[in-house]
Formats: sequence, structure tokens, C-alpha cells
Amino acid sequence: MFWDKKERKQLSDATIRTALGSPDWLSGVRIGENGQVTLIIETQADDLEAAEAIRIEAEARTLNIAGVKDVRSVLTAEAPQGTASAQPLPTHGSTRRVKKGARLSDEALSQGQPDQTSQIAPIPGISRILVVASAKGGVGKSTVSVNLAASFAKQGLRVGLLDADIYGPSIPTMLAVADASPATNAEQKLIPVEAHGIETLSIGYLTDPDAPMIWRGPIVQSAITQMLNDAAWGTPENPLDLLIIDTPPGTGEAQLTLAQRVPVTAAIIVTTPQEVALADVRRGAAMFAKTHVPVLGIIETMSWFEDPSGAKHYLMGQGGGQDMARALGLPLIAEIPMIQSIREGGDQGRPAALADEKVGSIFTAAARDVALSLDALQTKPAPNIIFED
Repeated sequence: MFWDKKERKQLSDATIRTALGSPDWLSGVRIGENGQVTLIIETQADDLEAAEAIRIEAEARTLNIAGVKDVRSVLTAEAPQGTASAQPLPTHGSTRRVKKGARLSDEALSQGQPDQTSQIAPIPGISRILVVASAKGGVGKSTVSVNLAASFAKQGLRVGLLDADIYGPSIPTMLAVADASPATNAEQKLIPVEAHGIETLSIGYLTDPDAPMIWRGPIVQSAITQMLNDAAWGTPENPLDLLIIDTPPGTGEAQLTLAQRVPVTAAIIVTTPQEVALADVRRGAAMFAKTHVPVLGIIETMSWFEDPSGAKHYLMGQGGGQDMARALGLPLIAEIPMIQSIREGGDQGRPAALADEKVGSIFTAAARDVALSLDALQTKPAPNIIFED
């Protein structure tokens, strides 16, 4: 079954551990009255930034479990040899340790976050919104977005794709519709451009490709919200099953606009295996956790290159995505190797997931896992659609 609501299970230690992926760092779970949960998290005393990212993500994922009303965490760490006995790290409370030992109060950390007592209004014509993100540039977010969208559309879903990279839109080129100009309907809403069965919008359809985008934060926010709210996505009778949003690198205005002003269902994070990219994954995961957006998992790109003899060469490092997923308590959704047809598909405007059987199977499996994870969030009922290989 695809996106069917799951039967609620009684809150238990096993339920929470399973939801967090049974990570090694989770040493204990305490369940109190009225849905209060305390997580005991083992961390490295010399890496407080990583510990904070783990704590934030763990608390956010636990809050998404049916029956959980409140989550607290206690961080513990083993003392290095020759030092005093282990001491607990700062708990989720009045102060929270951040970079280089500086401290911010909860009040300061809460500034700029959305009011959690108010609900963000749904967008007409859209059932679910999935954000594809990475705090690092050049890791293949657009490639993943396009091929995931194509895989969902191939399975019969009604899919949209929004290019939120205001400064470097690439979706029009990757779908061979760079010259398209969206029309407007009777209500003066933009009609998305259709390509390969996908409804798409991008700032690239609306601006001169050679003109530099010298826009400040408020204009970027306005452009994104307009492409979401002032567009004819789906119909009330037949809404999009899923809108995928391809985001720019970083954790700036575009990402905060989506997290705070848009009813995002969930996010996935894209990375390459090397440490330079993985360091930014922690920041991306922490940003979504702080803005209460569930992260479904990590997709690793450029995982290896396979030569004609079948030997694998790990040009960008090996196992980084898996290690980071384990550290954050997230699933590794897919490892995507370096395959020439993926690059060619992007350049030629035909997603490799539709044109290459090997690539298609990789992205079909990734799309299936994403679909099951969205279903597990217990958001809204949707059509019974089965993936076929």
C-alpha cells in the first residue's frame, strides 16, 4: 500500500527506538505520564556541535510519533582517559551550548521561529510537499529532485516540481523546457509548465537567463511564496499527490521561507560522501529540526564510479553518507553512483530515471522508500498506488 495511514501503536520504548532507527547513541528511553518522553543520548564530549545536531533531530523525530506530547533529552559522554569520570552534557533546558562554548538562552534560540500554536494554511491543489535540500552546493539536489519527480510520475502520481533556486535555476534546462513561458488562468494564476508528466515552475521561466539575480532576502521570499500560492497547482478535485521543491544550497532565506511559511510535509537531505559535504549535512538537519520539519533520510550521490570491468572506485570517499545517517538516526535512502547517463539526461533535458533502466531502478527504489516514509508520518490519506519495478 502506498501512503495509506498506519494503525496507531501504543507508545513504548521499542516504538521510539524503531522510529529513530535504533541508533547506537540512544542509550535509554524513559516514558512518563501524558506522553512525556526523555531520551538518554551518548555523545562525544569533544564534538558538541555534532551532539547538538543529534539531539535536535532526535527530539523532532520523536515528537512525530503518535502519542508523544513532550520530549526532553539528556546528553552524556565518556571522559577521555586520564580525566575525571563522565559528566552529563547540557540538557534541553534554560541554556544550550553552541559553537566554541558560547551559550544562547532558549528565548534567543526561539527568535525567528514560527509560532507553533498557529497552523500554516494548506496550499490549494497540493496534498504533500517534499523539500530536497543540502547545506552544501554541487551535491546533486536538482538531479535528485528531477529524477525522483520523474519516478513518481512514472508510477501514475500527479507530481509537481518547484525550482526554488532563485539565483541558479536549473530545472528548466534539465527538463528541456528552458524556453517555456507559463500562461495564466482566469484567476490570473500561473499555470505550471508540464514536462515528462511533471507540473513545473521556476524563476527561470520568468527571467532573462543572462540577467544576474541581484535580489535581497524579502524579494527572494516573495518570489518563492508567489510561485507556490499564486499558481494553479493541480485542482481541488484532483490535487497534486506530491510537490517536490528543489532548494538552493545553504540554510538561508529560501530554506527559512519554506520551513516557516509553507506547509512542508517533510524533507530529504542530499550529500556526497566526503567530509566537506557531510559537515554541512549536520547544519541542514539541525535547521529542519529547529523549524519542526521532519527529515525522512539522506540520499548520497557520487557514491562510486564503476569501470568496465565492474570494479568500483570511490573517488569521493566511501561510506560517508551511511556514517552520517547512522549518527543522526536517519535512514540512508539511496547511494547513487556516478553514471554518465545521469549527467547526459540533465544536459539533454530527459531524466535518466526514464531513459536508463539501471538508473531508473535506483530512483524507483528511492521513491518507494520516500513514499513509505511519507505514509508513516500519518499526514493525509491518499490513493492506493503500488510501485512496480
